[in-house]
Amino acid sequence: MKPLDLKTHISPIINDSSKSVDDRLLAICELLERSIDYYDWVGFYFRNGDKDELKLGPYVGEPTDHEIIPFGKGICGQVAVSNKNFVVPDVSAQDNYIACSISVKSEIVVPIFINGENIGQIDIDSGTINPFTDDDERFLEYVCQKVSEIL
Repeated sequence: MKPLDLKTHISPIINDSSKSVDDRLLAICELLERSIDYYDWVGFYFRNGDKDELKLGPYVGEPTDHEIIPFGKGICGQVAVSNKNFVVPDVSAQDNYIACSISVKSEIVVPIFINGENIGQIDIDSGTINPFTDDDERFLEYVCQKVSEIL
């Protein structure tokens, strides 16, 4: 399935107020990982209180040791500082990359904003080199915008 084809599946998850926010975020992770064959690890990171670090939220995929990421470190930490999407076609070409798994070949991170403040991000790892397109980026921006409505 193509990323943009999943847009109609996001709102029903977001709007299901019978589930906790974390359960809805996990459902989004599960939908994305299940529906897009090159989305191998899908998770959310959020600012950890007033600290300049990110804390791992709901995710699907291989367990990770990176439950706390300092701002500026790795792709996620860089997005926390830059407030911009970061698409990494080949993680081996990145100097400031935190390896979650040797199987990860590429990564995309898109920030989540509330009232203009970067409060978190969606992080997707792929075992494929350079799979992410503009459609992935636009779709994940949409997901993050919808997620911001329930945080």
